Amino acid sequence: MRNSSVLVKRSEDSRRRRQRLLQNLIRHLKPGLQDRIRFLGAFLRRPACVGALAPSSQALARAMVRCCAPETSRTVVELGPGTGAFTGLILKQIGKNTKFFAVELDPVFASGLRARFPDLTVYNDTAERLDKYLVMNGEKKADLIVSGLPWASLPLAVQERIFEAVLKSLLPGGVFATFGYVHARWFPNAQRFRRRLEQHFSRVEVSPVVWRNFPPAFIYRCVR
Repeated sequence: MRNSSVLVKRSEDSRRRRQRLLQNLIRHLKPGLQDRIRFLGAFLRRPACVGALAPSSQALARAMVRCCAPETSRTVVELGPGTGAFTGLILKQIGKNTKFFAVELDPVFASGLRARFPDLTVYNDTAERLDKYLVMNGEKKADLIVSGLPWASLPLAVQERIFEAVLKSLLPGGVFATFGYVHARWFPNAQRFRRRLEQHFSRVEVSPVVWRNFPPAFIYRCVR
C-alpha cells in the first residue's frame, strides 16, 4: 500500500513539473500563439466544454460586443470566456461604474485570464452557479450576460442547468448574447437550444454569419 502511495505521489509530482515546464514555454511565445496552445490543451482535456479547436476571432469578438452594447450596462457577466477574446473588448467598452466579472470552468483558462486582465474578477467554477457570484458582487441579477459556452456540444443536463441559471440571473429587459457555429446549426442540441431561446425570450435576433472565424459563427442576441 505504501509503495502504491509513493508511486501515485511521484506520478503527480511529475505531472506538475511537466505542467510548469509547459507554462514557462508558453509564456515566451507570442500572445496569439499562447491562446491557441491553451485553447487546444483545453479542448483535449474537455472537448464537450470547449467545443472548438481555436479561440474566437477578433471579427467575432467585435460583432459580439457591437450587438451587446456593454457601455450601457450596469452589471455584466461573461460565461466561459476561454482565453478572453471577448473579455478585452468588453473591458474597453464598459463604463467606469459597471460591475463586470467572468466565470470560467477550466483552471488553465481562468489562470490565464487573471494574468492577462489583472483588474478583472474571474471565478474558476461552473456557470451553473452564476447566481452565487452575482450575490458575492452585491447584485441579484445582471442586465447583460455574454456567453462563450459551446451550447451545441454540452450534455443536455448541463445545458439545461446553465440555461436555467441564465434565466434566473437576467433582469427583465436584459440581454443574453451567445454564439453558435454554422456547421453545428442543425445538430439536435443546437436546435433544442434555439427553441429554448425562442420560448423564454421576448426577442431573439440572429446576426449574419461571421465568416472570419474558425469555424464560421453567428450571434444570438436575446432580450428577456
